[in-house]
Amino acid sequence: MSIFKNWTDEHSKKFQNDTICVDHKLEQTGLFSDDALIALLDKHPASQLDVCTMGQHAQFKDHFRTGDFRGCDGKTLLEAVKAGRLWINVRRAMNVHPEYNKLLQEIYGELAVNTGNKEFNARGGILISSPIAKVPYHTDSTHTILWHIRGTKKLYIYPMAQEFMSDDAYEQVITNTILDDVPYEQAYDKHAHILTLTGGEMASWQLNQPHRVVNETFCVSVTTEYSTRASAFKNSAMFAQAAMRSKFGAKPIWDETPMAGKIAKSMFGKVLQKSGLYNTQNKEDFVTFKIDKSVPGYITDIEPMLRDF
Repeated sequence: MSIFKNWTDEHSKKFQNDTICVDHKLEQTGLFSDDALIALLDKHPASQLDVCTMGQHAQFKDHFRTGDFRGCDGKTLLEAVKAGRLWINVRRAMNVHPEYNKLLQEIYGELAVNTGNKEFNARGGILISSPIAKVPYHTDSTHTILWHIRGTKKLYIYPMAQEFMSDDAYEQVITNTILDDVPYEQAYDKHAHILTLTGGEMASWQLNQPHRVVNETFCVSVTTEYSTRASAFKNSAMFAQAAMRSKFGAKPIWDETPMAGKIAKSMFGKVLQKSGLYNTQNKEDFVTFKIDKSVPGYITDIEPMLRDF
């Protein structure tokens, strides 16, 4: 089966360099029906499954909250998503399970033919999200592609400029101090490229371009990511910039750095990462609610505890 319906030479030129939206046929595989998703949730490793909600908690306002789904089967989890405010990330589902990995290889095999890029080494997860779920304004440190399959959602993609994501903010993402979220103002929206996805669309954008997502119905999507020499080069350099900013009070700006300086930063960043001379700050993952079939919305708050499952 050909993955894409309407890929053109123009898409090949814009891939990784601009926002593109292309129709695909992933839903025709049968791997994303309710029954298939229930079976997937039943067999997926718990350590690679995130069940989250947003807000509704004084201590964790405006952030994703992790939930305790232990004891729930796949049918219950899918019902909870459709009924409530939940967002499920089946992490690495496209790599872990043979039938999904076969599709992942077909996807990137066709992308390789269309773009000439042979070095994808892709990872992929499946997102199952409630009608009112939102993904906050954030960036990704790798190349990311959204393969929307079911439902309606709006994708807001913002310009790559200091105004919308400063180097300081991205450096904090690279060093894990604020996860993937970056500061957001509603005024940014008038500059956004807005895509309304109704199922059967693939959207991709430039490396690190900030974006956010708002659901309008129950949705199922696949997100895939891959690293390239360009992303590894930049991330090492930004790691070095983070150290320069925090340790020496420097105010480096990536776009204003000449290529020789970028190369030096990237080399320095690799040394820092390998040596441990500049420590990252990993956020602890607290569980703040559990899935409860007996309450509307399936969400019951609990005392925060560190995730150990």
